[in-house]
Amino acid sequence: MTRVFVSRALPGDGLTRLQESFDVEVWPLADPPSPDDLRKAAVEADGLLTMLPDRVDSALFDASPKLKIVSNLAVGYDNIDIAAANQRGVLVTNTPGVLTEAVADLTLALILAFSRRIVEDDRLVHEGEWRAWNPTFLLGRDLSGATLGIVGLGSIGLEVARRARGFGMRVLYASRSPKPKAENELAVESRDLLDLIAESDFLSLHLPLLPETRGLIGRRELGLMKPDAVLINTARGPILDQAALVDALSERQIGGAALDVFESEPVSADDPLLKLDNVLVAPH
Repeated sequence: MTRVFVSRALPGDGLTRLQESFDVEVWPLADPPSPDDLRKAAVEADGLLTMLPDRVDSALFDASPKLKIVSNLAVGYDNIDIAAANQRGVLVTNTPGVLTEAVADLTLALILAFSRRIVEDDRLVHEGEWRAWNPTFLLGRDLSGATLGIVGLGSIGLEVARRARGFGMRVLYASRSPKPKAENELAVESRDLLDLIAESDFLSLHLPLLPETRGLIGRRELGLMKPDAVLINTARGPILDQAALVDALSERQIGGAALDVFESEPVSADDPLLKLDNVLVAPH
């Protein structure tokens, strides 16, 4: 019988249809399999159902001669060596579109949480530091009238633009190709990347991780941002030069950052990024 290895347990009845047709083995532990664990589990597998943190590379393909397909439960597939898969005739699939609304919601949630200092407010109340109402106490900033720059107006970027327009934000975008339909429907404006960065009060990244997008936002780009601008990244960590971001935040060159992706995940508890008071973080 065809054997399928699944690298995480899925909620609900997500594996029912798979289990009805195949011999399915699910990784039993809460912690993800290590690269060595994954290779060992794939030895006799005909198919793999993997997640974004799983590295599927030449070593894994060499260890699993029966493998015919890798299905990646993610919008992207930057964790998979596509060239190595092609060399061995292994089919690779992913799940585009399934998280479009969720990521767009999260992006706006991060923008709102940072601009209205929600996490800071919550912590202060829990710690008993709220003494009295004061018109300047933990004052936030308005989204209405602010400029949101979206880098990458694909399906997720488009939904972020739609939500931002609902908050009265002016929306700019930088994209590889013009988006006349979005410009007409949502009154978004096209800019080249550097102009977009310089004009934005909030800069949100919505790009796939490709060789040409790795490190796209570095010291030069961060240096173009307004001193009070906020960078949001819900795409992929390596699109952003994290060391350059730490420096920009530490030196107050920009107003802050809100992130749920990092260069290395999970982010280490002693990462300098987590020592800063002008960054809001969430687990990917």
